[in-house]
Amino acid sequence: MKEYKMRRGEYLEERIPDMEATVEDYFGPITETQEFKGSDLFVIGEPDNPVFEKIVAGTVEYSGKKDKLGVEFHERDPTELGPDELEAAGEAVDAKNDFLLEATGRDAKARRDSLKRSVEDDPDHDVDA
Repeated sequence: MKEYKMRRGEYLEERIPDMEATVEDYFGPITETQEFKGSDLFVIGEPDNPVFEKIVAGTVEYSGKKDKLGVEFHERDPTELGPDELEAAGEAVDAKNDFLLEATGRDAKARRDSLKRSVEDDPDHDVDA
């Protein structure tokens, strides 16, 4: 599960007031919920895009800290995809990036840079190994 922070001064509930409807709009009907760090995230068991096997997405709530977006994309092996499904791969990437941009206010490059910084700042991360 990846967790994404919002831009400074922004809050997830302001960017996406209705997480359930937004997740359904991007990926398809929600089939169940899954607990993660005390928060219930939405599970799309049969996503609209055939590239995805399953998607878990929602708000991870933290007491005393800003909430984060929790997302886990389970994708099918590209070698198992037929020609029509391979065409959907580009749409799958666009759906992921558009959803993450809407939720976090950060494009793919900014999200990568933020992830790099969080690894560098992590005291448990041993860079000398």
